[in-house]
Amino acid sequence: MKTPDVIVVGAGVVGLSIALSAQARGLSVRVIDRAGPAAGASAGNAGAFAFSDVLPLASPGIMRQAPKWLLDPLGPLSVPVGYAPRIAPWMWRFWRASRPAQVRVSTVAQVAIMRLAAQTLEPFLDRSGLSNMLRREGQLQVYEGAREFQASLPGWRARAEAGVEFRHLQGDEIADYQPGLSPRFTHAAFTPHWFTIDDPKDYTVALADLVRANGGEITIAEAQALTPDGIATSAGDMTGRVVLAAGAHSHRLTRTGGVRIPLETERGYNTTLPDNGFDLRCQVTFGGHGFVVSRLRSGLRVGGAVELGGLERAPNYARADAMLNKAAQFLPGLDITGGTQWMGFRPSLPDSLPAIGPLPGRADVFCAFGHGHLGLTQSTATADIVADLLTGQTPKIDITPFSPARFTRQT
Repeated sequence: MKTPDVIVVGAGVVGLSIALSAQARGLSVRVIDRAGPAAGASAGNAGAFAFSDVLPLASPGIMRQAPKWLLDPLGPLSVPVGYAPRIAPWMWRFWRASRPAQVRVSTVAQVAIMRLAAQTLEPFLDRSGLSNMLRREGQLQVYEGAREFQASLPGWRARAEAGVEFRHLQGDEIADYQPGLSPRFTHAAFTPHWFTIDDPKDYTVALADLVRANGGEITIAEAQALTPDGIATSAGDMTGRVVLAAGAHSHRLTRTGGVRIPLETERGYNTTLPDNGFDLRCQVTFGGHGFVVSRLRSGLRVGGAVELGGLERAPNYARADAMLNKAAQFLPGLDITGGTQWMGFRPSLPDSLPAIGPLPGRADVFCAFGHGHLGLTQSTATADIVADLLTGQTPKIDITPFSPARFTRQT
């Protein structure tokens, strides 16, 4: 390949979606990744296009629950003791982003990018020939008792204001949507426009195949540093405009361009069980326990929770075991034997919004990272925005709230 128009760093679902959208605009593309397509979080996520998930993680509700959760090392949110001093500045920013005024701003931005994601997904899949991988099964969020359900209502009111369709359920109504749940779950909410993909790894690999079929190149190499006219890699220097979509590793590259972005790592865990005949009809979310159960082509995936522990610490698979044991209690009849465990890095920014847009001081470098647990969901929206920026067009939504420069302005 000649010198490409665009170098995309990262062969996960976000980076490959950007590469395909850039190709659709007539741009030549090279993708580089340290381990190849679908080697990171894109392989092990829950497979959801969670368009109704418009509420930022940074919120007063999370801050109220955080002390209780942090006392449980296997709970929905944990910080390893040895990592706490290192993450303290990020947690301070997270606390600031959890104030009501900032939550309102973040929610407006999240609603906008979710709407764009919902608008762009099916055209993207049609164009890519991958529509057959999409499942329109919805999602069931379940609650243990009236008190937990009542506490969730402000969030559902916010979703209603954003135009999210849902149905509240109680008692025997729940079994019509998902039989076999423990009776401890007395209330639920069903969101019909929550889609899933057959298998996130298969989907991401299919995107990589399409990039190559369209004349793109995918190079396994480690991106080392931004240069004045491109990027230095373990395979040599490359010239061209650069898109940083390297997930949890992206902030290391922005630093080489003189910009510090407070990206942290939500370490997610899951177990994929073999197909054992359990009648899971849609993705079920156990919000009070921080995990979901999804039906994928490869089996049933039990995973979630947030461990803020960085990139270097060894996995703590006791977290995956804890979720699996709860799943067995919550879904009696679920066989939890024979599963495969996984841990991956979700790139998380303290205000729960991704960084999308030019790197401060570099009009030729674009950021596209920090989606947290919503990378798959927001992948086609991010691709559309970045493709607009690369071709000199105005994005379809206001991207000011996602600007990487928002962190450089803070004191």
